[in-house]
Amino acid sequence: MFSGLGDRVVGGPSILAADFANLAEDVRRARDGGAGFVHFDAMDNHYVPNLSIGPLVAASLVPRTDLPVDVHLMVDNPDNLIPMFLDAGVASISVHPEAVTHLHRVLGMIRAGGAEAGVALNPTTPPETLEWALPYLDYVLLLSVNPGFGGQTFIPETTEKIRRLREMTDLPIAVDGGINAQTAPLVVEAGARALVAGSAVYKGDPATEMRKIIESGRRAAEG
Repeated sequence: MFSGLGDRVVGGPSILAADFANLAEDVRRARDGGAGFVHFDAMDNHYVPNLSIGPLVAASLVPRTDLPVDVHLMVDNPDNLIPMFLDAGVASISVHPEAVTHLHRVLGMIRAGGAEAGVALNPTTPPETLEWALPYLDYVLLLSVNPGFGGQTFIPETTEKIRRLREMTDLPIAVDGGINAQTAPLVVEAGARALVAGSAVYKGDPATEMRKIIESGRRAAEG
C-alpha cells in the first residue's frame, strides 16, 4: 500500500466523519472520487478523550471494499488489539510511540501479521523520536491536529515538520487532520504523499470532495 507509493499522491477518506449506518456506501462514494485507501481511526477513551470503532467494524468493512484499509490506533496498549485487526485483513496499522512500551516489538508484530507498519506522530512529537525505528517502518503518519476528534483546524507548523522528516528518511509520509483542497498542496509541497481527509470529504458529496483534495495535491506535486 504505502510502501509502493513512490512519488504518487493518493487520498483516502477518514471514516470517523462518515455515516456509520451506511459505512460501506460512504466508502464507495469516496472511492468514486479517486480514493486510494480507507483510513480507520480506533479510539479507546484513554489515550484520547473519545471512543470510536474497533476490530469488529474493520472485519465488516474489509470485505465490502476493494480499497486497502489503513488503521490508526489511538489507544493504550495497542498490542492487545493488533492481532484482531490483522485477522480482520487490514492493510496497514500505525501506533503512537507514547502508547507502547516496546515499539520495536509492536512494529515487528504488525509486519509479521502481513500488514505495513507505521508510527503516528502527534503535533508536538519530534520526528527524531523515530530515528532508531526507521528500519522497521513502512510509512509515517503525521497528525496535523491533536488526536481524538474530527473537524479540527490544520496546524500550519506541520509543513516544517514534514520537511524535517523528509530530511531523515524517504519513507512515505501520510498527513491527517484539517486536510482539504486548500491545505493539501501545502503538505504535498513539503513532501507528504498520502492525504487523509474526513470532514472535508463528508461535508458534501464524498466523490466530489475527495476528487478536489486529490487533484489539488497532485497539482502541487507536479510543481
